[in-house]
Amino acid sequence: MLLSDKVAVIYGARGAIGGAVARAFAAEGAQVFATGREVDALDEQAVDRHLQSVVDAAGRVDISFDAIGVPDSTVVGVPLVDMDFDRFALPIAAYTTSYFLTARLAARRMAAQGSGVIMTATPLLARIGAPLLGGYSPAMAAKDALTRNLSAELAPHGIRVVGLRPQAMPESATIKEAFERRAERTGLTWEEFQKFLESRTHPGRLMTLEEMANVAAFMASDRASGMTGTIVNLTMGSLDD
Repeated sequence: MLLSDKVAVIYGARGAIGGAVARAFAAEGAQVFATGREVDALDEQAVDRHLQSVVDAAGRVDISFDAIGVPDSTVVGVPLVDMDFDRFALPIAAYTTSYFLTARLAARRMAAQGSGVIMTATPLLARIGAPLLGGYSPAMAAKDALTRNLSAELAPHGIRVVGLRPQAMPESATIKEAFERRAERTGLTWEEFQKFLESRTHPGRLMTLEEMANVAAFMASDRASGMTGTIVNLTMGSLDD
């Protein structure tokens, strides 16, 4: 199995992406510590205490995956010119803070053992322009930049930092929630919106959560040891990268 004897911590494991990744990691032999609402990923002390409890119980931490989400109802659906600053800044602050804290605190422990993998997911919207997304796209782009910078600093300590770039996975409730916040202004039905996204991919379909999670498991494994400081393109051709 790809992740035998690995210890993984998943932040946001109650969500669709975090849950799928947790299942894939476990299926590949990892010992998974799946956090949900019991660990506030925006609270440095809470994250630090939880990581220490993982190390105390399992002896190490090999993989940190940040899948924290912010409810789309508080972020999208309002034109930028009509949006107040606090609403614009909310996703930027939340997503970058959680990724920074979970990565930094995991890296301190990984550096001591000379190995580790830090991961997150940033969707296609980090790279393309789209309306009514407020600060969500800037937040994702910031996570991309942080992935590259973390890798540049941590690679000498044996730590890889990689991201995943899915486009849209209809099984995830968040994509439908984001659509519903923008539906009236776009004039599309949910079915029409899915067909539009599918039409942009090479195979004419969207990726499943299982497919994304399987790639995550490979990227977390030693077989992907040559990859760091990069975002794996899972848009199925929607983004020529």
